[in-house]
Amino acid sequence: MMKRKKRTIVQAAFCLTAAASLVISGGATQAKGSAMPTKAKNVILFVGDGMGTAQRDAIRLNTVGLNGKLQMDDMPYSALLRTHSTVAVTDSAAAGTAIASGVKTYNGAVGVDANKKSVKTVLEVAKDLGKSTGLVTTSQITDATPAVFGSHVEDRSQQSKIAKQYLDNSKVDVLLGGGEDYWYPKGNPGKFPDHPAEDPTEESKGTEGNLVEHAKKLGYQYVTSKEELQKAKNGKILGLFANEEMFQQKPEGEGDIYNPVVSLKDMTQKALDTLSANKKGFFLMVEEEGTDEMAHENNAKLTIKAGQELDKAVGVAKEFAKKHPDTLVLVLADHETGGFSLEPVDDKDESGDGISKEDGPFTIYGSKEQFYVDWTTAGHTGVDIPLTAMGSGAELFTGVQENTYVHEAILKLWGIKK
Repeated sequence: MMKRKKRTIVQAAFCLTAAASLVISGGATQAKGSAMPTKAKNVILFVGDGMGTAQRDAIRLNTVGLNGKLQMDDMPYSALLRTHSTVAVTDSAAAGTAIASGVKTYNGAVGVDANKKSVKTVLEVAKDLGKSTGLVTTSQITDATPAVFGSHVEDRSQQSKIAKQYLDNSKVDVLLGGGEDYWYPKGNPGKFPDHPAEDPTEESKGTEGNLVEHAKKLGYQYVTSKEELQKAKNGKILGLFANEEMFQQKPEGEGDIYNPVVSLKDMTQKALDTLSANKKGFFLMVEEEGTDEMAHENNAKLTIKAGQELDKAVGVAKEFAKKHPDTLVLVLADHETGGFSLEPVDDKDESGDGISKEDGPFTIYGSKEQFYVDWTTAGHTGVDIPLTAMGSGAELFTGVQENTYVHEAILKLWGIKK
């Protein structure tokens, strides 16, 4: 009993130290000679779904080592975001709605408040300002996180309705991700076959007719591979690259795989190339879903891998922002998944079983040291999550804030008062 109590105290101290360092670093200032415009013409918002402070630390240790910095961490401003919805532990839909529209709502809600009334999203505001808009994800493009920026439904499961709203209502210019199953009606498999070997449950099940054909009639270029995406010309692009998510999430060693046919980095680059043609600017949301789905399966190896892919995409955005200083880049999460913690290699420490089983060991880059990952749940937790920021207006993102603050701060940068 004493061993477990001591271990809990150590874990708590680690989390408090990490949180304190994030808030303290929020006081950093831009270096002299790199003054940024006061308004952000372009906003690039990254969501590492389920990626808490400990996940970011694990990704860092395994990728750049003890004293290295990830692309997502090497940014001058930082904050902590509270994640609760109308209850203590949120889901992606409610947390995303808070970030996108600035209101707290019930779990499962997409772009509606607690009374199920539609609330305007930051993407829709961008469209009103004449900016181009884009949504990129390794999940279904109609999954909760992208959905909250471009649609309004009472239940996140209504993915075909979400797709139709993207086309007809919010008119998102660039849509890249998975989830083809919700764009074709049952019996029409589309590009990707129904019941594939890696997951026989996948099949087309759209409820709003053939939305791919509908998109084409509206002027979207439809692409389904890396080669087609690269060849797509500037304008409106719909890219669907998998039946469901762009990976397979199963218990470790049981068919789990992270190998999107188009990398998040490449999708991000194409979205930036396309959206930046608009002289009025753009809003782009980029999500890595693997950091959440793999954590739900308590698969630390692929949680880290997905985080590494997210970091590569962040690097692309940072390069863009350096060339276009009127750009704001944000990296955050909607919530934490798994009760993820880092532990030393210790033969005397119990490994647990089932959900509390330790995962690893993982190598600390550039050294012979290793660490373990320990899990406490297969679900979400209610802890605060880190946000890092760079570019125009990044100085607004410091301290401890409600997740609704992200929406408020972006609108402030665009000169809009709520």
